Amino acid sequence: MPTVKVRNLKNKEVGDVTLSDAVFGVELNEALIHSAVMNYRANGRQGTSATKTRGNVSGSGRKLWKQKGTGRARIASLRSPLWKGGGNVHGPQPRDWSYQMPKKMRRGALRSALSERLREGNLIIIDEFGFAAPKTSEFVKTMAGLKLSDDASKAVKMLIVDSLDNANLILSSRNVQKTKVTNSFGLNIYDIIYHEKLLISKAAVEELNDLLDPKREAKADAEVVEVVEEKPKKAAKAKKEAAPVVDVVEAAPAEVVEETVEETVEEVAAAPAETVEETVETIEETPADTEAEVKDNE
Repeated sequence: MPTVKVRNLKNKEVGDVTLSDAVFGVELNEALIHSAVMNYRANGRQGTSATKTRGNVSGSGRKLWKQKGTGRARIASLRSPLWKGGGNVHGPQPRDWSYQMPKKMRRGALRSALSERLREGNLIIIDEFGFAAPKTSEFVKTMAGLKLSDDASKAVKMLIVDSLDNANLILSSRNVQKTKVTNSFGLNIYDIIYHEKLLISKAAVEELNDLLDPKREAKADAEVVEVVEEKPKKAAKAKKEAAPVVDVVEAAPAEVVEETVEETVEEVAAAPAETVEETVETIEETPADTEAEVKDNE
């Protein structure tokens, strides 16, 4: 596992941090990085460029002169692409350029790019980005003290990875040329390739070790497969438990069915006479309209 020195904002070494081999010790894969960068740039395209065809430009639809006898070339419309001010042929039209890239490929490109920046010596671990107040001058002075470039007069393309809750850092750096602040969740392949120096806080390194760990991806895939496999088993179990009552009745012996019918008849016969009379009175009091509706429904 690679071990990197941890600096503070005064450019003094304050300790070491051990990085994961699976994240910061990966071989360079230029083809994968190129694919990820092209995907990022394609997804960022607006796709709003457009040209006017002959049906969109202004102009009369009248035939300017007759077809034959003038000695001039035949023409049907002033809006023809052959004429100045006419429509454009096969010009760009609004479209969506974005496309999906597999998650594992994107994360693999991030691991490869981070590992290469570490081998180049352009990945610097900072203990903490603690600024007392949001002052751009203080930020510029602090970055100059880190000696990121041999030429102090030249602006360095710098990417800072820290928590977005650090308001003083964001406010101090947002007006500095070629400097960007992001968090570990917003880190993308284009920023890593574009910026020359990567300044990552110690807390952000731990988050990256967890987010880009291949074992975490394998575990998540295994959980998804397990859930997919359990669904048919649960459905079969529920179907088995919820067997129709008809099947149970059909499977019952004839003696049991006869006993059940006899018990029901006995219960009706044993009912008090008052209950039977009340039921009869209720039926007799039913309105004629309701009885007619019942007959119609029958």
